[in-house]
Amino acid sequence: MFILPGSAVRVINPADIFYGYQGLVQRIVDGKVAVLFEGGNWDKLITFRLSEIEAVDATAGRKK
Repeated sequence: MFILPGSAVRVINPADIFYGYQGLVQRIVDGKVAVLFEGGNWDKLITFRLSEIEAVDATAGRKK
């Protein structure tokens, strides 16, 4: 899967505090990816290296 702006991604770096979190890619610049996490009463925009995230299927588990 490609990682493009708007893609759903998951943090796969176990040493990161956001490990396992899923968010949406906002922008990609020079091998770094800005990911937006939204949850309850907070929004957070964090930058990761491409090697620290993986694309996920945002529609998995949804019924049609």
